[in-house]
Amino acid sequence: MQKDKWQLLPSCSKEAEGLDIIFTCDGAASVGQVGHEVAVKLTKEVEGARMCCLSAVAARSEPHVKIAQRARKLIVINGCQNRCASKILEQLNIKPTYEITIAKEGVNKQPTLDFDEADVERITKKIVEDVSKLPDRSE
Repeated sequence: MQKDKWQLLPSCSKEAEGLDIIFTCDGAASVGQVGHEVAVKLTKEVEGARMCCLSAVAARSEPHVKIAQRARKLIVINGCQNRCASKILEQLNIKPTYEITIAKEGVNKQPTLDFDEADVERITKKIVEDVSKLPDRSE
């Protein structure tokens, strides 16, 4: 896609209180790739949703930790039962608003970077429906 058509995202560090921040597994297996694609789809298609850098949180980057703490809603997408994304936040005593594990949603963990787009669509829809029923963290 040409640069002049790129979708610019809201600044998560400036606007966290008004955003549903998404941290996701991006592991080198099918479930991690589904999680990544779900986060991208949510960011591009759901107003107020914004994926943010989980690696920076794991590195304890102060601005990124504050984003996680200030988010309107905090959505965590784990790839498999190891729950690495959730554990990063747990180490910092940050509780997500919503947590999902791709491998528990009918996607088999395979050592591949390929995935079924139907899984991405189905899980994205589930997250949108589930999160819409939850109050903001400030409430």
